[in-house]
Amino acid sequence: MTPLAIVLAIAGLVLGVASDRLATRWPEHDEEFVAGRRIGWRTVVCGAFGAFAFAVVGIRFEADPLALAVFGAWFATLVVGLATDLDQRLLPDVLTIPVIPLALVYDLTGRNPLVGAEIVPAILIAVGIPALLYVGSLPFEAGAFGIGDVKLLGGVGLMLGFIRTITGVASGAFAAGLVLAVLLVTRRITLKTYVPYGPFLIFGTVWAIFVRT
Repeated sequence: MTPLAIVLAIAGLVLGVASDRLATRWPEHDEEFVAGRRIGWRTVVCGAFGAFAFAVVGIRFEADPLALAVFGAWFATLVVGLATDLDQRLLPDVLTIPVIPLALVYDLTGRNPLVGAEIVPAILIAVGIPALLYVGSLPFEAGAFGIGDVKLLGGVGLMLGFIRTITGVASGAFAAGLVLAVLLVTRRITLKTYVPYGPFLIFGTVWAIFVRT
């Protein structure tokens, strides 16, 4: 990795751990959740993801200062969103909704290196993928795909463009299947256990940028 990527990875690690601590108290918890949770596996996951995500920003966008700033800011919201969804099964609107109009403006300027001139396909995938997944999950009483995921994927489509969004969703689905299979085999969960899909979508989003040049 480049020196910049290493520095950003360290910053991402710190942000990830801080986001895990923040998620124990923000947003306001329902009675189902306990504020002040101790450091545990979620902390490790958030820290590792933060380091990975920010390293990807440094590797992918080092030569483009504007993209470095924009994607760095967006990835910060993804790290916090992953933490809140793991802890509270919630992706706060403040982390997802503002991304959609800002990403659209970024695309229209022609400065988004992942979209370029392919603005219409980006808009189509930003609308189509979340709508398809949400409608497809409606028959399932405990479906893991919710409104927060719809809002998240709207921004993902506009930021990543057509092909990378598909790659990200597919990667997230693969990661979810792998993790859930392990948890089922080890009897940590049952077929009726609700598992949030947001963290897998967020991981897939970063992975799609990492693997596609």
